[in-house]
Amino acid sequence: MSDKVKIGLIQASHDVDGSEPVEVHKEESIKKHIQLVRDAAKKGAQIICLQEIFYGPYFCSEQNPKWYDSAEEIPNGPTTKRFQDLAKELNVVIVLPIYEREGIATYYNTAAVIDADGSYLGKYRKQHIPHVAVGTEGYGFWEKYYFKPGNLGYPVFDTAYAKVGVYICYDRHFPEGARLLGLKGAEVVFNPSATVAGLSEYLWKLEQPAHAVANGYYLGAINRVGYEGPWKMGEFYGQSYLVDPRGGFVSIGSRDKDEVIIGEMDKKMIREVRDTWQFYRDRRPETYNEMTALLP
Repeated sequence: MSDKVKIGLIQASHDVDGSEPVEVHKEESIKKHIQLVRDAAKKGAQIICLQEIFYGPYFCSEQNPKWYDSAEEIPNGPTTKRFQDLAKELNVVIVLPIYEREGIATYYNTAAVIDADGSYLGKYRKQHIPHVAVGTEGYGFWEKYYFKPGNLGYPVFDTAYAKVGVYICYDRHFPEGARLLGLKGAEVVFNPSATVAGLSEYLWKLEQPAHAVANGYYLGAINRVGYEGPWKMGEFYGQSYLVDPRGGFVSIGSRDKDEVIIGEMDKKMIREVRDTWQFYRDRRPETYNEMTALLP
């Protein structure tokens, strides 16, 4: 296995108004992202990550049961299977963030991980679920209406090209899971997001480079772009990026364009950084018990 792996991050606008039926959103978005995945593969990407719930708008801006119909089973739903076929055709690993339904009516914000031979490796369910107003129009990140907190822990997936971890959007504000992914051997962690200017932008280039440095891995942060109607609660400001274990930006996208961002990770750098900064050796887990005992 080569030490150098090309990473593709896909950021895109959502072009369908929220008033349209769920089926219209999904078909248009899936078609658009299949082409973007193909573009990333043509540019040499071996591991490709899409944005949070890529096949629709950020519908959590409102609280509307309509959007429950966009959820699918994983891996037995049609979108996972469609991208399994695409991954096999292109010989790429795909991190596929979609809205998951389990059983009759249990819902999660999830990312499926598909290996380069098209096999389904498993999934990560978003652990930390926000419920936060944005502005004065009644819009917000109303995610507790749509998602249960994840219950599958913090898995790391041994793909054809690298060991991959996933964190989703709001998770990035919590260092504990980011550390667990490193302890489990992640070489690159992906954080597919949907986040707007005015709320989180000042943190966008701070928190995730800090996770990469503290844990000695690469991190790919993905954000969508543009304004989404009818809510228009803020600008999704793009700037998806790959950051290395020293906190250096390998590649970064524009603020407002549909784009495939390509960056190269080098596993030698991971080893060099971990040999220099022995954070895993010097940590003191026996002194951290209070962290899980203390209440807010």
